[in-house]
Amino acid sequence: MGEFWPVRDVLAFLAGRWSVTRSVRDLASDDTGHFEGTTVFGPLEDGDGLLHQESGTFTWRGAARPAERTLRFLPGSSPGTADVRFADGRPFHGLDLTSGHHVAAHPCAADLYRGEFTVRNADHWRTVWRVRGPAKDLELTTDYAREV
Repeated sequence: MGEFWPVRDVLAFLAGRWSVTRSVRDLASDDTGHFEGTTVFGPLEDGDGLLHQESGTFTWRGAARPAERTLRFLPGSSPGTADVRFADGRPFHGLDLTSGHHVAAHPCAADLYRGEFTVRNADHWRTVWRVRGPAKDLELTTDYAREV
């Protein structure tokens, strides 16, 4: 992959509003889907981290429906990193973009989620999640573009 853009402080970098496009591919059936929407990283009520709120439209097998998710990005164990949690507070993964690139893993029941995060520049970043296990065989590629 090309060069990475290092991020000194992941929470400061992510803060704001991003346009989101995501492709979803079921590798077992070869079905594909698409998500288009917005992600807003705003301050948490206690001011210690960011609330990630994503909303948009997910199209799967020709059917479009509203989709949304919420995550919490808390300060990580090292300066400039983040501890990503689900909306209910359960741990999801760590995030260290100081090199502009990070790989994370998250076991979910018998499935394993492996995410690769790449920062391209101050206004563009990408995640690629590969999900493998008895219940899922998916690849999700998401591109984020900062809205001005």
